[in-house]
Amino acid sequence: MTDPDHPLAAPSSPRADNAAEPALAERLARAITLAGPIPLSQFMGAANTHYYATRDPLGARGDFTTAPEISQMFGELIGLWLADLWDRAGRPAARYVEFGPGRGTLAADALRAMAKAGFEPPVDFVENSPVLRGLQAERVPTAEWHLDLIGLPDDAPLLVVANEFFDALPIRQLIATQEGWRERLVACQDTLFLPIAGDRSFDMIIPRPLLDAAPGSVLETSPASVAILRNLAARLVEQGGAALVIDYGYEGPAIGDTLQAVRGHQYVNPFEMPGEADLTAHVDFATLKEAAEAEGLIVHGPVTQGAFLQALGIDARTEALAAAAPERAEALAADRDRLADPEQMGDLFKVVALTAPGWPVPAGFA
Repeated sequence: MTDPDHPLAAPSSPRADNAAEPALAERLARAITLAGPIPLSQFMGAANTHYYATRDPLGARGDFTTAPEISQMFGELIGLWLADLWDRAGRPAARYVEFGPGRGTLAADALRAMAKAGFEPPVDFVENSPVLRGLQAERVPTAEWHLDLIGLPDDAPLLVVANEFFDALPIRQLIATQEGWRERLVACQDTLFLPIAGDRSFDMIIPRPLLDAAPGSVLETSPASVAILRNLAARLVEQGGAALVIDYGYEGPAIGDTLQAVRGHQYVNPFEMPGEADLTAHVDFATLKEAAEAEGLIVHGPVTQGAFLQALGIDARTEALAAAAPERAEALAADRDRLADPEQMGDLFKVVALTAPGWPVPAGFA
């Protein structure tokens, strides 16, 4: 999520899952008390693993809303994007793969649009949450589920979609102090968690232009994101195919603390009630681009989500849906604006396409 005034921030509703809070908090507190402060990446990884495994976080009754839940147009346009790429690639026997598919809404809308274009691929979901797997099965009952990339079939090109996936992966934070750059750790007093600067120097890995940054400056990295991206890239180079990555972020490197927590559509302290709020950080698209190119993929973009959706025809699709249901015209226009307007999701969210060598340039990246 982005900021408290963002259109994705809807009114909160009561939560009934507070009974789960003490278990994770107490385990983390015990571990830190026994072994000392832990890296922020470890804290974030444990918190989000618990969070996604124990609830449906989406929608008005959850904590946040993603683009596929705003309008069917989002998933439909992505489905047509995939069908067009598949067609121009020679119509191979490709598979549809989605990382972190939420409730399965994007996939259901995309698959419906693809089928109308003559493309009906087998479906693979990379998802760890048993709660979300159940919801995904209701919308896409033909899907196969995998815990990670390793389980994906290796006998066909992969057409991969990752919408708001990388932002939830653990990050490391390095913070400038009077003594130099240190890693941000998480300490604990009773069950009160708080960030501190570690003792070990990290000056040797800081880019030279940033070595003299003012104390308090934060540099974020996501080794988990790079590892997943490189493994995916290696599969695409070997099997063929493409990946579409959509997330909020920036083109780094850059200084700034982007860690945030959302609960009930409101911002909360990331270090309170671990596992009971969605912890995310902005995605460094420049780093993802370097990782993909290092494995031999061709990178297109990033472009803004607004520009991407407009290039795919969201305005025409809005008009067509409004003509078919005039009573919904105002709501459809509002949905279109939430997705594509620069002041809403249009500029903050970025889109990158990664294609295997020999695959065509995808739509929206001319």
